[in-house]
Amino acid sequence: MIHKYRFQELNIVLDVNSGAVHVVSDAASDLLDHWRPGLEFSPDAGHGFVEALPAALIRRHSRGALEDAFAEISVVIADGTLFSREARFADDVLERRGAVIKAMCLHAAHDCNMRCVYCFGDGGSFGGVRSSLSEDTGRLAVDFLLEKSGARKNLEIDFFGGEPLLNFEVIRRLVAYGREREQQYGKNIRFTVTTNGLLLDEEKEAYINEHMDNVILSIDGRPHVNDRMRKTPDGGGSYDLITDNYLRFGEKRKGSYYLRGTFTRENLDFSEDVKHLADMGFPAVSMEPVFADEACAYTLRDADIPAILLEYDRLADLCLAYAKAGKPFVFFHFNIDLEQGPCAVKRVSGCGAGAEYVAVSPEGDIYPCHRFVGNAAFKIGNVRDGSFENKLFDIFSRAHIYSKEACKRCWAKFYCGGGCHANAWLSGGSILKPYELGCEMEKKRIDCAIGIRAALSEPG
Repeated sequence: MIHKYRFQELNIVLDVNSGAVHVVSDAASDLLDHWRPGLEFSPDAGHGFVEALPAALIRRHSRGALEDAFAEISVVIADGTLFSREARFADDVLERRGAVIKAMCLHAAHDCNMRCVYCFGDGGSFGGVRSSLSEDTGRLAVDFLLEKSGARKNLEIDFFGGEPLLNFEVIRRLVAYGREREQQYGKNIRFTVTTNGLLLDEEKEAYINEHMDNVILSIDGRPHVNDRMRKTPDGGGSYDLITDNYLRFGEKRKGSYYLRGTFTRENLDFSEDVKHLADMGFPAVSMEPVFADEACAYTLRDADIPAILLEYDRLADLCLAYAKAGKPFVFFHFNIDLEQGPCAVKRVSGCGAGAEYVAVSPEGDIYPCHRFVGNAAFKIGNVRDGSFENKLFDIFSRAHIYSKEACKRCWAKFYCGGGCHANAWLSGGSILKPYELGCEMEKKRIDCAIGIRAALSEPG
């Protein structure tokens, strides 16, 4: 399987199974539209194949150019980097490997000092009572991760909410506890935190800068866009309350961090929001599509796809312009590793929710991921009583690209791993049926990401 498309002035061909990316001539691109599997790799075969092409194609490129293109295509096919065969995992490897937990979303607070309009966590409460993680429950969650991680050495805990900094002292104690316990297990825990920035004072900044491997700062972009959705409990906007905190944090930050925004139907020109944040000096920005009930006026619809795809093109132009000007900037969704990338299992099974990744609530309840927290049907245990019967493991472990009909024939499958399980379940009632609108956006992001790398690799 190949995926062929035009990015600016480049013809790009992705060999899906090998992951090889080729930038080809116009003649080779057109020739691939007529390619027949099993052609002999010889000059005579090439000559005969070209003779059989439509006359208009020969007039456009000349016979010599097409024969040269045939020879080039033949070489990369022989190298195994074009029309390569898929070497898929056996089902046993994916579905019967057992739950080995390597990452945890630890909810430090089911409470929040903001009331974002699109919040999937019901204003931070996740459909329950407002609560905070106790140190005792947090310690049990850390122990759970260490005990269930098997031979995995590198683990991750993301402090989440609500707003986790409402429970900052417990976070500090749990990081110290994790550092103590990881040594006993011979592990390494990577700590991260996601915050809305309202409580990000200099004391917390200093601690986070020293102890957090990554930091996610929430903001939606331009002031009017951010304040339309990201509101304080009294209905006011948050932009002016957080931007100084973020700028001060960015100046002092030693490790990685990025700004995370959400775009809705209310700001389909979201490339302007990314540009706004980049021009403020922030080096990395993510802008996620909202997922909400169809009844919400701001939710994305199929009719919005053309406008959304155009915005990704504009973002690609922006990233290229910054790169050529020597301005350090990364748009999170265009940051694809084409040399090595994620491990092979992750390429076919995605985020690992319910198999390698779990979320834990302040009450100690365990769920397949943070998007399922609060939904009793997806509760799989509790760290406080020691229960952990991952009755959903078989379902989630089967949610890989080989079991999803839409993924089997999709060129992007090894990049997205089948998409978000929560969006699939919420949109179609099954984690085996990908969220179609999300698929269209993901494919466009991959096209742009590969195109940017190709453009920056071209001479001149």
